[in-house]
Amino acid sequence: MAATDRGDLTRTAILALLGTVGPLSRSEIARELDVSPATVTQLTKELIGHGMLEELDLKPSRGGRPAQRLGLVGSAGRALGVKVTADHLVLVDVRLDGEVLGSWERPHDPAAPDALEHLADAVESVVRAVPGVPPLLGVGVGVPGNVDDQAVGTVNAPTLGWQAMPVGERLRRRLHLPVLVENDVNALAAAERLYGRGRTHSDFLVLTIGRGVGAAIVADGRVYRGARGGAGEFGHLPVDPEGPPCGCGARGCLEAFVGSAGLLASARAKRGLARADASDPLGAVAALGRAAADGEQAAREVFAEAGAILGRATAGLINVVDPEVVVVLGEGTADWPLWRAGFEPALRAQLYPGRRDIAVEVESWDDTSWAQGAAALVLATPFDSAGAAGEQGRLVRARLIGATP
Repeated sequence: MAATDRGDLTRTAILALLGTVGPLSRSEIARELDVSPATVTQLTKELIGHGMLEELDLKPSRGGRPAQRLGLVGSAGRALGVKVTADHLVLVDVRLDGEVLGSWERPHDPAAPDALEHLADAVESVVRAVPGVPPLLGVGVGVPGNVDDQAVGTVNAPTLGWQAMPVGERLRRRLHLPVLVENDVNALAAAERLYGRGRTHSDFLVLTIGRGVGAAIVADGRVYRGARGGAGEFGHLPVDPEGPPCGCGARGCLEAFVGSAGLLASARAKRGLARADASDPLGAVAALGRAAADGEQAAREVFAEAGAILGRATAGLINVVDPEVVVVLGEGTADWPLWRAGFEPALRAQLYPGRRDIAVEVESWDDTSWAQGAAALVLATPFDSAGAAGEQGRLVRARLIGATP
């Protein structure tokens, strides 16, 4: 390997280390990466010159001279994140350190013949609207479906009516920018690894509840994607073969019971809750949550029963993959206290001995969170020393250091 290539890999490794564990001194970087202090001094000087690293406070020493810590410069780059849903797009402009600089929402019909052109138009309009500083590193797209490879971006998403849709190819052709496409829950896991619980945990689960149900498995610091990018379809775990039909075409999937449609079906089956409006599922679930919070017993039972089903299924997943922590995200977290009544006892009862004390941590949520996860696909790329994002990742890193691809 040429010396230049080795230097590029070490620069990436330095960024990866600081991006995942936070500020460190030069000696700590050298020790963690098993490279010489002289190499770290040379490369960090270059990274500071490129505006990617900055010197922070002095780290106290037990004896001798305090060490200068280095950290990432949040304004060194930015990315656009796009969340594709069944009826609209959410777009965000995010700095390298995770700060959201702007957000936009656009109507979208994924079933339209020109759906990809409309998607490209929406992204292009935002690209033109954002300033040139910090530099735009690329575009990340999160979709509710399977993606063959982040750097290719061919999507199969039954909820969108998409089969082998060349999302990545079409956007790259229009935007002339690096584009990474991923399942939306996996994208959230990338954001967690970069900015959330994943900074201190290498093995964790991300569980999402809302319109659907999803999971992402992070093992040894990396999102597990499976052979064809389809790992994590937790919502289609079989629960009851005689259960309600699911959007995937099967019956009795977990999502059919605890997704928004499942909650509303359960509500309609209970006396006094027939007002649940299926035309606006998330709004109807929010109304159901308000009724439960106001003490309506039947509404409380809907969430508790769904929570118990979810808890048992989650216990099975924990028993299989053995994570350090479970992080719960999604629109449904607004009603998590109602879910917890059924979830916690069912989860703990089904966990393998020795895992019953696993932490389940629920994070705050807003409408831009899905799109922030998509932006993290791009923003995590400079910290990915393994090169999981392929050629698109190389292009992102080249833009970050100002090199010509």
